[in-house]
Amino acid sequence: MESHVEAKPSTTPLRLGSRTFTSRLIAGTGKYADPDTMRRALAAAEVEVVTVAVRRERLIDEKGRSLLDHLDLDRYTILPNTAGCFTADDAVRVARLGRELLEQLGNPGSGWVKVEVLGDKKTLLPDPVGTIEAVRELVADGFEVLCYTSDDPISAERVKLAGAASVMPAGSPIGSGQGVLNRNNIVLCLELLKQGDPAYPVIVDAGVGAASDVSIAMELGADGVLLNTAIAHARDPVLMAHAMRDACRAGRASYLAGRIEKKLYATASSPFEGAISYIPGE
Repeated sequence: MESHVEAKPSTTPLRLGSRTFTSRLIAGTGKYADPDTMRRALAAAEVEVVTVAVRRERLIDEKGRSLLDHLDLDRYTILPNTAGCFTADDAVRVARLGRELLEQLGNPGSGWVKVEVLGDKKTLLPDPVGTIEAVRELVADGFEVLCYTSDDPISAERVKLAGAASVMPAGSPIGSGQGVLNRNNIVLCLELLKQGDPAYPVIVDAGVGAASDVSIAMELGADGVLLNTAIAHARDPVLMAHAMRDACRAGRASYLAGRIEKKLYATASSPFEGAISYIPGE
């Protein structure tokens, strides 16, 4: 029987808006101990897209150095994000600042943005109303918007309807390391968001703690995973980046291969019929 499964699932292109990438792992650039560790970790993860918070207090360190000075802009596509924004107006302003900054650098990432409009500083959960307001305004302004949202399927669908090029439901709270807490909700998000458009990209964003979390997200059918803290705060960020890369590929391959059905009782791998009986003492 001819197989319809892709021969090399790890290299199947990921399409985000008008852009296409080989890697399905997206990494953040914050929280690293130093720029050299960040560079080596990003290289180990083999990511093509890196997110950068463009608010000045996040883009410029205490020594006045810009994070962009430590990134190879020929190697990575920069995805500006509106991290730290708590209103739609603020997110829109920061997104436009990011577009202007990247256009000045001649980076191909200009014109798209990852939108975050947070509800509070304790949970860092998204403000659903402010998020939709920001998406609508930025889409009207010509942006391709990738949008962080909760794992609530209805909220996720409304973000898509507002014009987002990709919806990015959270596996668990940002930086918590709890992994994918509600797998059923992620599956429901995928079902709703891909209804009528199976190619619509859904990226699980936030909460990853270990490589197994990435694999789980991909096995559920997510098109990719975005993470930051799990690599940056690992004891060995570079080794963890290798693990996350491999987990993303393995999870994708497992999803495409199709897992076996879960059953209550055991099913023998070898048939009982025709087996030679053995009676102790004979």
